[in-house]
Order: sequence, then structure tokens, then C-alpha cells
Amino acid sequence: MKYNIVFVNGQAFNCYQSMCLKDLLIYLNFDTNLVAVEYNKEIINSSFFDAVILKSQDCIEVITIAGGG
Repeated sequence: MKYNIVFVNGQAFNCYQSMCLKDLLIYLNFDTNLVAVEYNKEIINSSFFDAVILKSQDCIEVITIAGGG
């Protein structure tokens, strides 16, 4: 099986060539309902996480949304 190298919050990560953004977030234990994601300098709506297929050298920034008062 072939892999791509993507960068998640600045760190290199090997992922399967057919992996989508949603699969990567779940694999990394992010709650997809509580994150904001920048994919190659573009904010991605969570409804499109499963449509974004990762490519080699993609840059992903994940920001966790925390509640509180």
C-alpha cells in the first residue's frame, strides 16, 4: 500500500493515499464536530471533511474548539 506525507499542525504524518480528511481527523482522535480545519490555507466546512482526499505535502491545521464559561 502506498502512503502520502502530509503535515498536521506542522508535524509530518504518513497516511494512506486514499485517506480522506475526516478519516485522518478520526484516526488522530479529533472530534470532527469540535474542530476547525484549515486545509492548504483554506478553511474547510465540516460537511466536506469526507470529500477531501489527502495528497502528498498537504498542510492541515486543526484547531480544537473548547467550551466553557
